[in-house]
Formats: sequence, C-alpha cells, structure tokens
Amino acid sequence: MTVDLNLVSVFLAVAEAKSFRGAAERLGVTRSAVSQASRRMEDRMGVALVQRTTRSVNLTEAGVQLH
Repeated sequence: MTVDLNLVSVFLAVAEAKSFRGAAERLGVTRSAVSQASRRMEDRMGVALVQRTTRSVNLTEAGVQLH
C-alpha cells in the first residue's frame, strides 16, 4: 500500500483539531475537502479512523493508534 502524505496531513489536522472545520481552517481548504480526504484515507486503509457525529469528531481506536 502506498501512503498519500496529503491524506495523512489531513488526518493529523482532523485528529488535532477534533473537527473538520478546525482542520479545514488550519489547512486552508473547505470542510468538504477535509471530509472527502478523510473518507478516502479510511477507504484505502479499510478501517474507520474517525467517528463522526453532527457536533463532533472523535478518533476511533484505529485512529488513535495511527495518530
């Protein structure tokens, strides 16, 4: 499996901000771009990395281990 460092940087921004909005602001992109990148990374890895709710984003156990 090849590692896309852009996706990794998005994941790290989400993990540290604990929100797509905060990650988007930090990276200078839209929330939608952050969400899509997170989904692509999860799809490539075959595991959920973040648990999404309408109010927050939390790392799953796999997300914690990756972080």
